[in-house]
Amino acid sequence: MSPLRKLLWHADKVTPTVSQEKLVARSDALLRAVDAGEAHLPAEDAAAARALRAKVQERTAVRGTRTVAALAGATGSGKSSIFNFLVGEPASRIGARRPTTAQSTAAVWGDEPSAPVLDWLQVERRHQVAGGQADSDALDGLVLLDLPDFDSRVSAHRAEADRVLERADVFVWVTDPQKYADAVLHDEYVRRLATYDTVTLVVLNQVDRLTPSQVQECVADLERLMRRDGLGEVTVIPTSAVTGVGLWELARELARVVQTKNAAEQRLAADVRSRAEELRAYVGDAEPEVSAKASPELVDALGRAAGVPLVEKAVERDYRMRAVQATGWPFTRWTTRLRAAPLRRLGLDRPGSDGRPALTGEDVRVLTGRSSLPPATPAARAAVEVATRRLGESAAAGLPPSWGEAVQDAATPPDRSMTDALDQAVLSTPLPTGRPWWWVLFSVLQWLLAAVAVAGLAWLLVLMVLGWVQIDVGVPRWGWLPVPLVLLVGGVVLGLLLAAIARWIARRAARHRAAATRRQLTKAITAVADEKIVAPVRHVLQTHRTTREELAEAAR
Repeated sequence: MSPLRKLLWHADKVTPTVSQEKLVARSDALLRAVDAGEAHLPAEDAAAARALRAKVQERTAVRGTRTVAALAGATGSGKSSIFNFLVGEPASRIGARRPTTAQSTAAVWGDEPSAPVLDWLQVERRHQVAGGQADSDALDGLVLLDLPDFDSRVSAHRAEADRVLERADVFVWVTDPQKYADAVLHDEYVRRLATYDTVTLVVLNQVDRLTPSQVQECVADLERLMRRDGLGEVTVIPTSAVTGVGLWELARELARVVQTKNAAEQRLAADVRSRAEELRAYVGDAEPEVSAKASPELVDALGRAAGVPLVEKAVERDYRMRAVQATGWPFTRWTTRLRAAPLRRLGLDRPGSDGRPALTGEDVRVLTGRSSLPPATPAARAAVEVATRRLGESAAAGLPPSWGEAVQDAATPPDRSMTDALDQAVLSTPLPTGRPWWWVLFSVLQWLLAAVAVAGLAWLLVLMVLGWVQIDVGVPRWGWLPVPLVLLVGGVVLGLLLAAIARWIARRAARHRAAATRRQLTKAITAVADEKIVAPVRHVLQTHRTTREELAEAAR
């Protein structure tokens, strides 16, 4: 058994796995979160999330189980020497002039086709490790990349290193005793990629320059720095390309990762999780509960702004006026026609085919779109503003500023839009304006009494004329009163009494009709409030919920 096989036989470290199905599901959840909440997420972060989703599709589309490990380090860290040791021959050039590595170099273990993944990586320099080497079987499936120095003075070298690191499956950070605390390594790379601890190896090279105690001290300090960067309980592998110390340990760790055949999924899952956690800062922990129905306070404020109390009073007055016209004393009821009907003054009295004032949907469409209701008073507008602000504040509680502003905007639609919607709600509400049965009865009685009074008056006039020409005609009597006088006085008195009774009934019935009108209009105003205010607020909250839940799914 080869030395590497022996080391693998005794390895007790288990690497967790991520299925490709779970990876795709989480990346899809990330995309759904961005689609839902893009308006409230930074444009750059949303674009990066979409690019990550594309990368997941591209990487999972590359056939095979190749694992891409990248040796990344600063100038002079000796990563090319480690690369050549693992390859077994000088596949990567080492020179005195630094930086030496200008392009990424790939070493490939195993017979599985590597061209698709290397083409996706855009790495041109490729070396196939000879199949007859003693330890090649344990690393079968590995694609090892030697990257340019990430602290190179040549910007193209750094750009190449960054580009390949963006697509690598496993990170092998190679440093040395002189630069292991370098800010470029920790601030620009390790800390930014700290969530990838399951696919990260740390190598302290060139330990042959140190005493054993110095090696322990440097390793402990480097582990502390890595934990500070967020890598957790990372193990630092001390190596020397000169003496070979630690290189078999490094090979064992690479072989362990390769044999899981899951490093690519782990890297991409960490990408998705990291991106989701970054976006998670732009959503809240929960959404306030908002009822699907508008609150009584909001409906009342909108009703006053829409003129519901005015319409209610107009319906009451209109009913009483029409009741007088139908049931009042016939000789005086005509005076009520000299005044305009209250509903007609408000533009709410449109006779239908049955003669009753009513509005249909077609009527509303052919109207100019406005009633004659006066505009809302400042007090009514202030009440609406207070009610909508309270709704917005309660619905935005605990949400990030962008979401809170969206909720407030949804709770306060443009004045013109609300005014038109409320006016149309009033216009389209059929008002209860039918003629009750008792009007007909009282009208018939009034005309009968009026006819009796007129008959009595005519009789008296005839008697007066006959008396003037000295023609004596007997007059029937009812007791001591002449019947014509009884007819006249009785008709007038009973007619006026009946008119008074009709007015009393009309006042009570008018209040009931006004209350029914208020209920109908309140129902219409509630529908407007639900559609124009509550529904948009709930839509924003539902969008926030979708974004939050999808980000949580992506970060699992």
